[in-house]
Amino acid sequence: MIYPSIDKLLNVVHSKYELVHVISQRSKQMHEYDNYQMNEKDYKSSKNIGRAMEELEKGLIKVTNNTND
Repeated sequence: MIYPSIDKLLNVVHSKYELVHVISQRSKQMHEYDNYQMNEKDYKSSKNIGRAMEELEKGLIKVTNNTND
């Protein structure tokens, strides 16, 4: 089972596509820069994708809507 659940994350991000984009970018940042916003022992997941999802759920990643109307 995925933690946190996709349904909880879709309350923060408005579409599955945006969720994938945000999580993948944050995961790449973690890998490239070895940058984590929480202590490593506080994460439930051992992989960066799961850790990025946890950060999003806890509000550590701010998602803005950048549309050019």
